[in-house]
Order: sequence, then C-alpha cells, then structure tokens
Amino acid sequence: MSDKVLLDYGSGGRASQRLISDLFLKYLGNDELNRLNDAAELSMSGRISMSTDSYTVDPIFFPGGNIGSLAVHGTVNDVAMMGAIPRYLTCGYIIEEGLPMDDLEKIVAAMGEAVKKAGVLIVSGDTKVVPKGTVDKIFINTTGVGDIIVDPAPNGASAKPGDAVLLSGSVGDHGLTILGTREGLDFEAKVESDSASLNHLLVKLVQELPEVHVLRDPTRGGLATTLNEITYSSKVCCELIENDLPIKPEVKGGCSILGLDPLYLANEGKFLCILPEEYAEKALEIMKADPLGKDACRIGTITDTNPGKVVLITQLGGKRLLGMLEGEQLPRIC
Repeated sequence: MSDKVLLDYGSGGRASQRLISDLFLKYLGNDELNRLNDAAELSMSGRISMSTDSYTVDPIFFPGGNIGSLAVHGTVNDVAMMGAIPRYLTCGYIIEEGLPMDDLEKIVAAMGEAVKKAGVLIVSGDTKVVPKGTVDKIFINTTGVGDIIVDPAPNGASAKPGDAVLLSGSVGDHGLTILGTREGLDFEAKVESDSASLNHLLVKLVQELPEVHVLRDPTRGGLATTLNEITYSSKVCCELIENDLPIKPEVKGGCSILGLDPLYLANEGKFLCILPEEYAEKALEIMKADPLGKDACRIGTITDTNPGKVVLITQLGGKRLLGMLEGEQLPRIC
C-alpha cells in the first residue's frame, strides 16, 4: 500500500480490496466480517438496545486515546446505558485523501484493541475516500446493538424523588484534554482523556442490583447538561452537593485559567447512576471494585421541589441553578 491514503482506496476496486484485507481485517477481522458480505447475519434475542454516533474529534490523536478507540468506546457505552450487553458494531470511515497510512493504521489498531477489551465484534463497515480539503483527516461513524438484560430498562425518564445520584468518577478530563491538545496548551499537571468502554461495569451493576432507574454518560455538554436532560424527562429536580463533586485538581486548575466550568466539559469514560436510596451503598461498592469506577461517589439526590431543574448546593450553603449548556463550548470534542 501507499504511505498515504489515495482516492483509489475508496474506488471499490483492487486498491479498496487491498486496504480492507491488509489493514481493516488485520485489526478488526472476525468470522462474520471476514465474509465481506453487503450485510451481516446476526443472532440476537429479545429486546435490543441500538445507538449510532459519528466522531469528528479534533485532534484525532490525544493523550489517552484517538478517534478510533473513542468511536468504539462512545457507542459501546451508549448501548450499555440501556441495561444492555453490547454485541456488535458497524463502522464507516470517511477519509481525506493524503492522510498518512501510518496514522490510519494506528487508528484502526486502536479500534481493534478497544473492541477486544469491550468484548464486541465489528461485523460490517464502509470506507469512503474523499478529495483533499473536503473532510478534515478522518471522520468515523459507529452503530452498535446489544441485548437488553433487565426489565424495565434504565432510561432518562425514570428518575424518582428520593433517588440517589451517583457518579463513577471525576468530570471534565476528556474535554480539557482535547482543548489542551488542540491549542498546544501545557498544563502544569498531566491531563488525560478518560475514554473507556464501561459496559462490563454497567452489566455487573444491573445484574446485581434489584433496580436501577437511570444510567447515562455525560458526554457533550458535560454533567450539568446531562442532568438537565434527565430532570426534564423525569419531571423531577436534582440537588447536587458542590463539595461532593469529583473534579481533579489539574482539571480544576486548567478550567480556572481558561475560564471554563468543568461541569459542562465532556467525559468519555464516566457514567451517572440514579437509583433508589436503599441500593446506593451496594452500587458504590460494585463501582469502586472496578478500576473504571474506583473514584465513584454520591453527588446528590433527586427531589420534587423544582421539577425540571438542577440545583447546586454551594460550599457556602447557597443554591445555584445549573442550566443547559448554551451554544457549543468546545466544538468537535468527540
């Protein structure tokens, strides 16, 4: 293959076949994908969870991951948030002519490692190569499906007054990492994306707890925006305790310098768990036993005082409304 991606690689001819066999199947191949049919024949039972997302993150490489691993993590997590075991992914690549082949291989290799850790299969895909300047390096779309294993499935409209609000770890890591890398900022302490597949921990939670009302990953718009979406859908209020919010000192410091609020920064390896009070301690025990949930904590309570609102109880005991994110704080974050 050439050392750069050529338009020929998207033609559907011999060059396309070489790209598929020498690169994509090398890292992503499995019995179903290797058949190279126009569609995959899959076996699934009962109710399924399905999600699709497109990834345009800039830069495509960043501390803690790259666009390839992110495309797997993001969709696997979205499927799992419905109380499901993710099974299969499809992936579509839109690649700019001239992208270094070494970069493409690193991205596909990262995807291969990510699906292996998540325990899912990429069973179908598509590749398009477009002229230089018509796309920025590479965009990736992934669609995922999985088996829902609980009934009812957790969803954003099921939060109830009295529920505990848990968070699996610190917020703002991914968003600040992307901004810092994009702008060439050198923070005093190392900041790294939290991008990871959460499905194994989530499956353990829903299997071992009698009831989980909501599971959500606070990606674009961050923790505050995600909680606003939940309170709006559930017609409840969320009261957060500022002192209990897990924010790493390096993230807090970087945000202070840049004038950003970490509660609105994207995360790619954290999740919210909202469930009845009586199961909160058991949930935290399960979360903290997993490396991806070792910093899990309770951050608030669902009430019926101000339906549709998120209220922050400040360090001084005052109250502040946290609204939805207005505009795009950081474009192309995922």
